[in-house]
Amino acid sequence: MGRLGFNFNDFLPLPKKTMAKNKKIKGDIVYSTNQDYQYDFDSGDATETLPPSQQNLKVWLDRKQRKGKVVTLIEGFVGNDNDLKDLAKFLKTKCGGGGTAKDGEIIIQGDHREKVMGILAKEGYKAKKAGG
Repeated sequence: MGRLGFNFNDFLPLPKKTMAKNKKIKGDIVYSTNQDYQYDFDSGDATETLPPSQQNLKVWLDRKQRKGKVVTLIEGFVGNDNDLKDLAKFLKTKCGGGGTAKDGEIIIQGDHREKVMGILAKEGYKAKKAGG
């Protein structure tokens, strides 16, 4: 007991209980009475990235739903999201513009179609112009 008749430790917050973060079960099994049951934690559908010579990319200019601003759109990339983002980062650096990589396509701000075609050809990708 302290001078005032109570302990300060009585007012300290209790430690929070933490849950396992990396064992999220995604499936139909909620509870099993089998003591030996082990849930199979799949890593998911990992898409394997094709080599550049087997990629068939389409490069075009797009203005739709962008308030009249032009963007260079690259579609047709087959691979996982990390490789798509790496390619997008590489192209944005070479073009000196902003952009994003989502939904299997790369969007680069501005009219960089010719430049992107040259960069992709130099890196070994098969790329074609598409659109008008």
